[in-house]
Amino acid sequence: MKKSVPGTAVSAAALVLGMQAASAADVHAPGNAAPFAVTQAPSPWQVRVRALGVVPRDKGHVSLPTGRIAGSDMEFSSTVVPELDISYFFTDNLAAELVLGTTYSHIGGEGSFLKGAGLGKLGKTWLLPPTLTAQYHFTNFGAFKPYIGAGVNYTIFYNEKGNGHSLASGSRISSLHIKDTFGGAVQVGFDYMFDQHWGFNMDVKKLFLQPKYNARLNDTTRVHGKAKLDPWLIGVGITYRF
Repeated sequence: MKKSVPGTAVSAAALVLGMQAASAADVHAPGNAAPFAVTQAPSPWQVRVRALGVVPRDKGHVSLPTGRIAGSDMEFSSTVVPELDISYFFTDNLAAELVLGTTYSHIGGEGSFLKGAGLGKLGKTWLLPPTLTAQYHFTNFGAFKPYIGAGVNYTIFYNEKGNGHSLASGSRISSLHIKDTFGGAVQVGFDYMFDQHWGFNMDVKKLFLQPKYNARLNDTTRVHGKAKLDPWLIGVGITYRF
C-alpha cells in the first residue's frame, strides 16, 4: 500500500500534463477555429450605389431682345437614374462624400404667350452634377447611423438640343446652350448597417442651382434667361464599408 501511493501520484501528474499539452495543441492548431470573432477597425473608404430621384423646381424666366416676357416661367422634367458615391472617413464622425451620376431634363416654357410663340418646349439637356460634401456622422445609435452634410456642386450641361418644330406655330428653338454652374448643396441621410460592411442607405440632398441659358428662336431671335432648377435629389440604395 505504501508503494502504490507514489505511483498513483505520478500517474495523476502525467494525466494532467497530457491534458494540458492536448489543450495547447488544440489552441495552436492551424485548422481549428478561433474561440471568438475578431472585429477589425473599419476602413476609411465607403461606397454607395443608389437609385436617385431628381426633382427640379419649376421656376425661371424667358427673355427676348426686347426684355423679359411678363409672366414667363419654366418647367423641368423629373427623372430617376443610378448614382454612385464615394466617402472617406477622417474620423468616426467626420467624412467627405463625392457624388457621381448623370441625368437629363426636358425644359419647357410656361404661360400662354410662350406656348403660343412656340416656346412651350425649349429643349432637352443632359446634366453631370458632381457634388462634394463634408459630413458629420452620429455614432451613438448602434446600427442606425444618421448624418448631415453641406458642400458644393458643379453642374456640367451637355448634349443640349432645341425642341425642333412646334406643332402650334411652326417655330423652333435652335442652338440651345446652358452655362455650366457652381451651386451649394445640403444633405441629410442615414445608413442602417446589417454588419461591419453592408448596410441600407437613404439620402436627401438639396442643390441650389440656377444656370443661365441662351438659344435662337427660328435661327434669328435670341432667347435667354435663367433656369431656377434647385433640384431635390432623393436616393435609396446599398452601402458597403471596406
